[in-house]
Amino acid sequence: MKELLAEIARWRSEGHGVVLARVVNVEGSGPREAGAAMAVNDQGVVVGSVSGGCVEGAVVEAALEVLASGESRLCTFGYSDDEAFAVGLTCGGTIRIFLERLAPEDDPMDPLFDAVIATRPCAVATIVARQEGVSSLLGTKVVLIDGHEAMGSLGNSTLDQNVAADLRGALDHGHSVTRHYGEHGEMRERSISVFHQVFTTPPKMIIIGAVDFTAALVNAAKSLHYFVTVCDPRPIFATLARFPRADVIENRWPDLLLQEVGPQLGPRDALCVLTHDVKFDVPAIVEGIKTKVGYIGVMGSRLTHEKRVVRLREAGLSDEEIARLASPIGVSIGARTPEETAISIMAEIIALRSGVAVPHLKDASGPIHSRPLADSVLDSWA
Repeated sequence: MKELLAEIARWRSEGHGVVLARVVNVEGSGPREAGAAMAVNDQGVVVGSVSGGCVEGAVVEAALEVLASGESRLCTFGYSDDEAFAVGLTCGGTIRIFLERLAPEDDPMDPLFDAVIATRPCAVATIVARQEGVSSLLGTKVVLIDGHEAMGSLGNSTLDQNVAADLRGALDHGHSVTRHYGEHGEMRERSISVFHQVFTTPPKMIIIGAVDFTAALVNAAKSLHYFVTVCDPRPIFATLARFPRADVIENRWPDLLLQEVGPQLGPRDALCVLTHDVKFDVPAIVEGIKTKVGYIGVMGSRLTHEKRVVRLREAGLSDEEIARLASPIGVSIGARTPEETAISIMAEIIALRSGVAVPHLKDASGPIHSRPLADSVLDSWA
């Protein structure tokens, strides 16, 4: 969305009519995730994308009709639809796109746009479908900017309260999703469909230890848009020259850093302890457990982990707290090099965030590195 806003602002300042199209639901395989956006002006000029090219032409046509009528619209494109197949949506899924005309000035989305540009955490809830009732309520909004009360209304005070509460939860987890409510805000009913779109700051990753695996993990995390901090009290090792893609280098004891930044960590964030040194990793883990960070991964062999668990219990951690650790860190893909291990760690983080079952190293037994493939197998790949 952020990349569209400068062009949208320019169009509106020049007096152009503008329609904003947003993906509000994806079922099955889809080219873009919920929240993907495209803007169309009254001259048919387009910025952004809602499908990677599959249905853009049809969306532009629908946008021009919305501009003419002024009425918001929910469009559905699926693999089984002749129209969708004709325009190229052949990935096997269904996407729903909500189109709305932005007001020339003082649009309800303006406070949200300002917050997005300023990279302030914010969210917007929009009515995108109703089974019955007043169609004019389509497109009505509640906007929530972190640290402020919710703004706007969906036409019912109870609905407003429930949606605002859900938006606050969505800000914590960072997921955009369509939720359903009753006519008067009842939960677990489906009379009204409300799209919750979330704009958050980048998730944070704190890497403890300036070791040989750290640079690879920094690079992998940055490719997934994490704000990465590398912490090691040894200034000779933790330098920007060694980790040029890190956002922050901290030459301090990890537990002291976590005492300071711990309250800012949430379910979207990650703590990766790569030190292999009890004087660093045990205090760091103890402080990390006190936070709400969503992922705590700790490097080391199974024997190292067993010895570490003894020290963590001595430090006062319960078995339930220790169970939060992904240790040995990563998923079981036979990773050996720093780059492969970084992919293994990021795969574990993605799987936990997505709720997908994967073979975690912590849940397996035996050596954490798989044995080399037989020569005959390698030869067959040559």
